[in-house]
Amino acid sequence: MKKMRSFLIGIFAVFSGSTAMKAQDIYMSIPENNIFNRSEFTSVPTRVMTNANRTNWDYAFFGLLPTAPTFTSVSGPTFTHSSSSLTLPSSTLLWQLESMGGQLPATGYSGALPGFQSFSTSAIKWFEPPSISVGGGFNKGNINFTFKIPASQFTANAFRAGNYSMDITQNYNDFTPRNFKTILVIPSSIRWITNSLTKYIEISSLNDYRNTSTRVWDLGNTEIANTVDFNFWAKAAATTVQFTSSKGVPGTRNIASIKLGSNGSSLTTKALSSDFQNFSAANFSVGAGNRNSFIPQLSVSADDFKNFFFEAGTYTFELNFNAASTDNSINSLQNTAVQLKVLPLSEITIPSSGRNVNFNFNTASQYTDGQSQMIPNQIMLSNNESFELYVKSDENYFKKGGLQTSINSNILQIGVDGSSVNAVLSKTPQKILFNGTPVLDKGLNIRYTISPASAQSLVGKENTTYSINVYYSFTAI
Repeated sequence: MKKMRSFLIGIFAVFSGSTAMKAQDIYMSIPENNIFNRSEFTSVPTRVMTNANRTNWDYAFFGLLPTAPTFTSVSGPTFTHSSSSLTLPSSTLLWQLESMGGQLPATGYSGALPGFQSFSTSAIKWFEPPSISVGGGFNKGNINFTFKIPASQFTANAFRAGNYSMDITQNYNDFTPRNFKTILVIPSSIRWITNSLTKYIEISSLNDYRNTSTRVWDLGNTEIANTVDFNFWAKAAATTVQFTSSKGVPGTRNIASIKLGSNGSSLTTKALSSDFQNFSAANFSVGAGNRNSFIPQLSVSADDFKNFFFEAGTYTFELNFNAASTDNSINSLQNTAVQLKVLPLSEITIPSSGRNVNFNFNTASQYTDGQSQMIPNQIMLSNNESFELYVKSDENYFKKGGLQTSINSNILQIGVDGSSVNAVLSKTPQKILFNGTPVLDKGLNIRYTISPASAQSLVGKENTTYSINVYYSFTAI
């Protein structure tokens, strides 16, 4: 008989402990429209926890004292930004239970659903169970909450792009997760809120060109909403200002004669060019309300304004603006069309010292040789169009004591110094300056002549004073 051999084989089973469920963090993406428009944000029902087992609350002392479910912040009283020192107060985000397993739990006679609340470092009840266990329970399944951010919070706080988080713990072991983060996700964005798309400037006075101060025009309030820091870039669409004269003649002006700045310290003042330049005095940061406001201004020196923008007509150019994030990953463009209209302007003034021109006939030579007088700067002339200058008298005859005489106005000839033209004075306007170009406050020396023949025609006239009024006028060409 064969001997049987027996073997004892040890079988060992190793059991590990149950794997803890990973925390289900709550990510709340806040649309930029709510941030920039400062309008209330309300979420869809959002799962915060899951209940796989329970259908009733914890009760002590024979089912008479319920344990209310609570949330507690264990990371402090504020939401903390992930990559900066910025925080948001806990009051920024409000929440309220929406459902447990598809519907709200029963309240019985003494239970209650609290209104919207915010997280705190103290335990905050998110439901008030009935005072006795037979008052009702709840369904298994997802535990959903509704979240909101009031409009006032968007006005009061700065929402920088990135994540703001707060660590939360809850007190029911059967609700999972036991600990989680509530995270507000802020998008990276820049948006123009207000900006004037057109700017119309009208010049209707010659005094604008006599002013020795720099001419400044504001472009209206500019408001830019942002969740990231940005710089303000600008350029002109072309290297020149397009000009059309009042007579329809085209031309150009150098865009560099115009500068861009602001009414405060927001922008540095620089000459415009057709290349983008950063006009920011410093980065525009993310501030409370997520908006930056300033007033861009155009300026032209007094000399450049007089030299380049005096002629009557329309000057037009386009400005291209770009609010660009400091890392140039986000750009927000805006354009403004600028039109400067200079109305036709003209003015003739005669200084009081030049209002009277006197011819005295006291000697024989004055009758035989005639007389001529040059009145320096008798006319101060301004005209921003090409022009012709005319002269005429109010009557065809000189007067004596207000009464007409037989001395004809044509004994007097009038001309401009430097011109060979001598117009015979009459009631009909006579041209004495041809093809005049735009001028400002130009003094003209006026020449008055009584020829020998005309002087001799005065022989025998009564010794007295004869007068006639002389008028000067413009005609645009």
